[in-house]
Amino acid sequence: MTLEEAVIQKPSERAQCTGKALEEVLVSAKANDCLTIGVYESAKVMNVDPDSVSFCVLAMDEEFECDIALQIHFTLIQAFCFDNDISVVRVNDMQRLSEIVGDNAEQFEDAHCVLITNPAEDSWEDPALEKLHLFCEESRSYNEWVPEITLPER
Repeated sequence: MTLEEAVIQKPSERAQCTGKALEEVLVSAKANDCLTIGVYESAKVMNVDPDSVSFCVLAMDEEFECDIALQIHFTLIQAFCFDNDISVVRVNDMQRLSEIVGDNAEQFEDAHCVLITNPAEDSWEDPALEKLHLFCEESRSYNEWVPEITLPER
């Protein structure tokens, strides 16, 4: 999908398409061992090797909206992503995100931040990731710096 095709789509179609693309990328990245799950683990990866980070997903549920510490972490992660030209999106369903990327309850607790990485020796690529980058680029052109994506239901 080109940027022009994404612009022509209706907003509801675009949101549905990006949700599916995000799920595809997460499943593929998990299969290729290219995910980092958790706020602190993500911060470590970004500090050590920011060039390996390809995409960032931040998850928020109503339960954590008033968590000031988490909001501060999100602000810092977003700033780091902007400074290092890393696309970042938000999803509003942390439980659904955890179902996609995790296998156990431990990951569910800290699935607020998920990084998609590209290991240097094995350059993993996914066409759906390009769709997400185009979506983020388009959103920035409308001054929506951290677009929100709705993950498809099972």
